[in-house]
Parts: sequence; structure tokens; C-alpha cells
Amino acid sequence: MIRIRVILGNLGRLILIVGIAMLSCLTWSIAYRESVTIPILQAAALTIACGLLLSSFYSPNDPINFKEGFILVSLGWIVVSLFGALPYLFSGYLPSFADAFFETVSGFTTTGASVITDVEAWPHGLLFWRSLTQWLGGMGIISLFVAIMANLGTRAKQLFKSEVPGPVSDNISPRIRETARKLWIAYVILSACCAAVLYLFGMDFFDSLCHTFAALSSGGFSTKNASIAFYASPQIEWAIIIFMFIAGTNFALHFFSYKNRSPRVYWKNSEFKLYTGIILVTSLLVFLNLGNPWHSAGWSDNLRTAVFHVTSIVTTTGFVTTDHNFWPHMATALILMMMFVGGCSGSTGGGIKPGRYLIILKRSTIEFKKMVHPRAVYALRFGDRIINTDLLLNALQFFFLYIIIAALGMLYLTSQGLDFVSGLSAAASCLGNIGPGLGLVGPVQNYSFISDSGKYVLSILMLIGRLEIYPLLVLFIPTFWQE
Repeated sequence: MIRIRVILGNLGRLILIVGIAMLSCLTWSIAYRESVTIPILQAAALTIACGLLLSSFYSPNDPINFKEGFILVSLGWIVVSLFGALPYLFSGYLPSFADAFFETVSGFTTTGASVITDVEAWPHGLLFWRSLTQWLGGMGIISLFVAIMANLGTRAKQLFKSEVPGPVSDNISPRIRETARKLWIAYVILSACCAAVLYLFGMDFFDSLCHTFAALSSGGFSTKNASIAFYASPQIEWAIIIFMFIAGTNFALHFFSYKNRSPRVYWKNSEFKLYTGIILVTSLLVFLNLGNPWHSAGWSDNLRTAVFHVTSIVTTTGFVTTDHNFWPHMATALILMMMFVGGCSGSTGGGIKPGRYLIILKRSTIEFKKMVHPRAVYALRFGDRIINTDLLLNALQFFFLYIIIAALGMLYLTSQGLDFVSGLSAAASCLGNIGPGLGLVGPVQNYSFISDSGKYVLSILMLIGRLEIYPLLVLFIPTFWQE
């Protein structure tokens, strides 16, 4: 049985979290005496009021059931995006609802696709909210909900696993609320380290915070029109490369590495090794393809550029230092391929995930072996665990649905007038929560020219990608709503 009262009550508590977070933007708008102070305050007040009103439907004695969990996860992201768009709408900086909703969904899903043509003209209060949405969405607004709220019942694990990306997840603690809490602690500590490093390397305090929120969340929103290229600093670029790589790694590995006081936990993880190998090999290929004649840059600049962009795309961050639309064809093709990789399971990165590729590759290897030894029995292993048939089918089905959804998105966008490369990369970028694509949606472009209907379609792709397809699409199965 689906109880509307329970769903509304829990949605209210989610909205309340967003409203309280919105208040933090007032610090910057007041400090810089900006005209958006009142609109932000109005947006926060309305959000908090609605959150409190809906929370009144909640009773601690009403733990959510299985179906309510799926509804809460899916509707939760949509509802917080609706309320998160209010500062843009009330301030008038994005008066179109389609633009405001697109920008907010892009923030919470850590996609980084934007409709803003001149971000440097925006007030600090709105830029901070824009970056904060990514940081909140990076580890997950639902996982934050699980971490700080008690009395969720036995479905807290379902809520957490429905949002944490990847085919398998590592539990830090037997109690799922404790796992969520420790992951958020690790997230906050790494964010503090990143902000300190960027500040020491020359960013001012505001920019270091905003770029930290974007880097650790694998988001990619910048406070500068030229993104990281604005700073023209090799030190800042290498620092961001490192933190993007960290953000694309399973956060459970960070916790266990700290707990055991040893980095060996990383190299025992097969997905991490594949993730690292993909970045290293692809960076080398891009570096070799760029060559010294490219923009008359030296080998060190080309190497840094190659590693930066490959890491940015694989981790689905979307930061840029140059326009890869003008790269040699092979390098551009590699960037397009990396849009279908993604960060590790349990990271802030989106995409298909190296873990799923690993499961599919290992199963393919077993099939080749069975052609030689038909009667042999081989176990499909993922690290130290044996993968059952259900999980294998889940990975295969996910891959199939991912490609189909990307193709459908591309078809719709090309029907709206985009060329094939722009349409494909826009669909792949939004579904993979990456941000910049190729062609008309390349690194120095934005999504403002796309029609309102196209923006809504891309927003849906972002949500589907962030929730890893199933939690959102299951709501469209008629039997789900039957008793």
C-alpha cells in the first residue's frame, strides 16, 4: 500500500534541508551588498515554510515501505530541483522556468551543463547557491537525508542504495545510517583539503569554495566564463586533476584506506585499477595525438591538458582548460568515448561505471573459455565476491537501457535541429552527468540556445543518469502501482 501522507511528510523534510542550505547564500549576498539578498531570502523562506507544512504529515511511527522508498527517491530529486530553482526565478537572473529548472537539475545531478552565457556577471549569492547544489547532489541529497534523519525504518538501506551509484556498493558499517554519515564526513574532510589547496595556489576564498564544491562533487560549475583556464596556473590544474580523480574513486575506499592507514586497499580493488588504467592509457593516447605543433604548446602543457580533460570527462566533472572541439580527430573521438565510462561505484561521478564494464568483460571472458572447455564451471568474481546471475543481468540490462536512452535523446535533439555530433554528445553528456559535449554544446558553448522542450528532455536525462535509470523508470511500470 502506498501512503501519500508518509511520502509527503518525508518530501517535506527533504525540502526543509534544501531551504536551510539556501540560507547560507545570504552570507555572500549580504557581504557583497547585492540586490539578490531579498529574493534569496524569499526563496529560502518559501522553501522552509513548504517543508515545515509537508513535514507535519510525517509520523515517526510510519517507516516507509518498499514502493514508497522508490517514490521518495525519484520524486525527492524532482521536488528539490523545483524548489532549488526559486532563487534563480525570484532574482530574475533566469526568469524562464525551463532555464531555471535546467540549471538547478544540472546542479543537483552534478552535470554542470549550463544555460548562463556570462557567469562572471552573476552575483556571488547566486553563484554560491549554484555551486552548493552540486556539492549537495554530489554525495546525494537522499544520502544526506538518511545520514541526519532517524526513524526511517528498514527502508533506509533501500533509499541509500537507490541513490549511491554503481552495480555493487561497499557498506562501511552494518548500519546504513552510519555508513551514510561516515561517507559524508569523508566528503566534508576532502572538500576542506581541496579548498585549502586551491586557496594556497592563488584562488580567492570564494572561488576556492565554489570550485571545491564542483570538483569534489564531479560537477564542473565554475565562477569563470573560461572555467579553470581563467587562472592559467599549472599548479591549480594539477591540484584539480588530483581531486577530480579522488572524487571519481569509491569513497568507501578512501574511508578504509584511512581506517587501515594503508593505500593497499585501492590496489586490491579491481574497479579502481580499471578506472586508473583507463585514465592513464587514454591520457597518453590523447597526449600523443595532440603533438607539439598543437597551438605551439610544449610537451608539458600538452600532457597536462590531456590528463586534465580525460580525467574531467571520465569522472564526469566537466571542467575544461581549452576547447577540445579543435583537437585532432582521434583525440576528440577519445573524449567522446570517455563520456560512456564514468567514475567508480560509490563515487560522486556519473556514467556507466568501470565496475559494470568489468562485470561484462569478465563474463565475456568466461564465455570464450567455455567455448574451449564446454563442461568447465567458472565463477564470475568482482573483487573478493562472486557475482550472481541477477547482478550480471542487472549490469547487462543497465548497459542496454543506457545506450537506448542516449540514442533516443540524440534522436530527439537532432529532430530539434542539432547536428549529429552535437545531439549525440549533448544526450551522452547529460545522461552521464558530464556537462560539456562536442560541437554546439562544446566546452566554450552552453545549452541556452536549445528549445524549452529540449531543456526539459535533457533535464530528464540528467535525473535518469543520476538515479541510474531504475528508480525513476520503475514508476512508469503499471504493476508498480497495483496492490
